[in-house]
Amino acid sequence: MSDTKVLLDYGSGGKASQRLISDLFKANFSNPVLNKLDDAAFLDIAGPLAMSTDTFTVDPIFFPGGDIGSLAVHGTVNDVAMLGARPLYLSCAYIIEEGLDFEVLERIVKSMARAAENAGVSIVTGDTKVVPKGMADKIFINTTGVGTMLAENHPSGESARPGDVVLVSGTMGDHGLTILAQREGLPLTTHVESDSTNLNHLTEALITEVGDIHVLRDPTRGGLATTLNEIAEASNVGITLEEERIPVHPGVKSGCDILGLDPLYLANEGKFLCILPEAKAEKALEVLRASEEGREACLVGRVSEDHAGKVVLQTPLGGKRLLNMLEGEQLPRIC
Repeated sequence: MSDTKVLLDYGSGGKASQRLISDLFKANFSNPVLNKLDDAAFLDIAGPLAMSTDTFTVDPIFFPGGDIGSLAVHGTVNDVAMLGARPLYLSCAYIIEEGLDFEVLERIVKSMARAAENAGVSIVTGDTKVVPKGMADKIFINTTGVGTMLAENHPSGESARPGDVVLVSGTMGDHGLTILAQREGLPLTTHVESDSTNLNHLTEALITEVGDIHVLRDPTRGGLATTLNEIAEASNVGITLEEERIPVHPGVKSGCDILGLDPLYLANEGKFLCILPEAKAEKALEVLRASEEGREACLVGRVSEDHAGKVVLQTPLGGKRLLNMLEGEQLPRIC
């Protein structure tokens, strides 16, 4: 591409659009389905499916540990995986502000291609719209994912049962504090970066090697506390967390202390929680900790019949407090 900026002409459907598709998108996302450039992708899939869609408007678009491109892949891949499915295909649609540096767009596309390759999924169809300068903030990306189910009794937010335990795959709040620090230029004394990554290989290992997984969820907006409240309400159970067991990166903890934030309400983009029978917990932790993405996995709580629909935090001093669902927007434009 000879242009240094994204022009309105790129979204016109004419020659400029064709150059963009051929020289950038097809060149980086190349696969047999996409390369046909039909109006729709022909997918040969059998059996029950999982499907999810998400739109990404993160600000800033580049941040330590990732960018809007890799985040758009990870976010949708992970949502499909949380239903106990194997993600296979993604669609991708861009809304680009006129005047965006072409090298920025190219960097985002290449990042998406790497993320899709690492996740083992193919980007098979897409769309590009260019809007006049001032009508958008640099770039927005929508991705939709489709995958095949791995288990007949798939994980669901309404399937937590008394006697289950709650596992988390790693530290909480990394993504949320990273975005806030980058956006506001906060001089944190300890380096923090987003945990954005694909989780589908790890969730598949849990389903195939451990089994009987009742709930899988990635605690994105609203963090661990809000996600557990959703599960407690949907399953009509009580959940008790042990505060001292919940892993939090030292940099995230110190940053939250300074800013008056609670890491349990901050977004994560590369962690998930797993609820399963206590008898399966040891094996599940073994599987999780064998992977780089799950090496800091911990058992952090239990499910019971008490205080149904509520989440209670057990403090190190022996006290208890309710963890309510997040009210309001703690940090907008997080993903």
